[in-house]
Amino acid sequence: MTNEQLTAAITAIVPEVKPGVSKQFADLIVPIDRLHDLMKTVKSNADLQFDYLISLTAADRKDGFHVIYHLTSSEIHHTLVLRVILADKANPAEVPTVSDLWKAAEWFEREVFDLFGIKFQNHPDLRRLFLEDDWVGYPLRKDYKDSFTLER
Repeated sequence: MTNEQLTAAITAIVPEVKPGVSKQFADLIVPIDRLHDLMKTVKSNADLQFDYLISLTAADRKDGFHVIYHLTSSEIHHTLVLRVILADKANPAEVPTVSDLWKAAEWFEREVFDLFGIKFQNHPDLRRLFLEDDWVGYPLRKDYKDSFTLER
């Protein structure tokens, strides 16, 4: 499928999606309350078959935290980027886990939690992955400060 066809297929499933920023892939912003159902659908739908979660990451942007999912189909060979935007950086909403759909999401979600402080609802083992348990703050947030950070 082309990016335009993928965008049309996803929009047919969730009409509330909006275009994302990537020009290389079909990139769509999904309402957080529709995320898990959409992920389940794109994985199981015979025309889409997104069976592989390439990555799950986050970015601290001006409009909020973006939680970004890169999916691909090993059968059909197309790629899709889905994202949710958490506008309230001070109190980000919990994102539904997709670890029940893709096992790799367990580690990806732990990494995002560890470095951004974004929680994943119903995650089976949400705890720090890289940093010590008593670490204060989240190093990939733009507002993160510590005694080692160099001023630009």
